[in-house]
Amino acid sequence: MRIDVLTLFPEAFERGPLDVSIIKRAREDGLLDLQFHNIREHATDKHRSVDDYPFGGGQGMVMRVDVLDRALYLSPQGEVLDDALVRELATHGRLVLVCGRYEGVDERFIEHRVDREVSIGDYILTGGELPAMVLIDAVARHIPGALGDEVSPEEESFADGLLEHPQYTRPAEYNGWAVPEILLSGHHAKIEKWKQEQRLQRTRERRPDLLERE
Repeated sequence: MRIDVLTLFPEAFERGPLDVSIIKRAREDGLLDLQFHNIREHATDKHRSVDDYPFGGGQGMVMRVDVLDRALYLSPQGEVLDDALVRELATHGRLVLVCGRYEGVDERFIEHRVDREVSIGDYILTGGELPAMVLIDAVARHIPGALGDEVSPEEESFADGLLEHPQYTRPAEYNGWAVPEILLSGHHAKIEKWKQEQRLQRTRERRPDLLERE
């Protein structure tokens, strides 16, 4: 998969979360090709302007339509990035992301060049760079071979609309805190039943909205 990122701050992606762990290995193995492009390089005036004052007045600046190109646009007004959308995006061989800045971008760019707008949540960040990293990280996990275990994405939180069950490892007891006995029983059927019960309970307590979608 190739992902192109159009941003005013390509340096924000250097030596960061996209250069470690799973994402780093996917890039080194040729499974994920990330290309970062400076939007300012597409400006045509001597000042390399990428924004201007909004028509009709208002605070802040707006990114110019003539500087931008066709892209998937990271916007707080877009559809929320969830597991279903991540899986859909992962089916494409190539994505182009545009990281918004300032008060947003010229609406004509959105109307004529953007396939869809995406948001990572109901809050405002200084720009689309962090959301782009989140999207890339989430999507990359679904690239075949990226995790080294083809079943892993199906066993994680949200894979079937539920949160993940509690996880434990050695030691079995620490400071008087014990691992649930069922996990030490070796009875696989009962363990799987316990895990499913825990997932339902945890989802009901922490994210009841996920159950309401069913």
